[in-house]
Amino acid sequence: MNDRSTGKFIALILRHRPEVIGITLDEHGWANTEELIKGIAKTRDFTLEDLERIVANDEKQRYSFNQDKTKIRANQGHSIDVDVELKEAVPPEILYHGTGEKYVNAIDSQGLKAKNRLYVHLSKDIETAKKVGSRHGRPVVYQIDCKAMSDQGYQFYLSANDIWLTKNVPASYLKKL
Repeated sequence: MNDRSTGKFIALILRHRPEVIGITLDEHGWANTEELIKGIAKTRDFTLEDLERIVANDEKQRYSFNQDKTKIRANQGHSIDVDVELKEAVPPEILYHGTGEKYVNAIDSQGLKAKNRLYVHLSKDIETAKKVGSRHGRPVVYQIDCKAMSDQGYQFYLSANDIWLTKNVPASYLKKL
């Protein structure tokens, strides 16, 4: 197995289904590193060095180790209820969200919803939003008026890997680009 497919498997485990390899996450999303390695090693050759390489080389910096590398967690993107200790932050005035064309009607009427995740993910630039949107077909990018949302009391969080998150974005704060 290559690092990319193993990285996707790690994302599945740490964000959505730790039980697929028989591990649990604590309330903050941390998994025991040794247990994770043993669980993954049931399906493929896998060592601490492999895990360290995948974490270090992940272009989106999806994962974090604790100080002594005895624990690991996904920085965001969970569908399971964990508190990854996000820090509330004042967002830039404008952020972006990329999606697929097939979701436009629902977004235009209902806004952006976290759906099966805990938060809506927002990008700092249009190019990143386009890249995210292209995973869902033909990309569509929305501009979010974060200043107005923040002024109205909506909370924003900045994840450890520099992704902006919020619970939802009402349609009135969206502008399709």
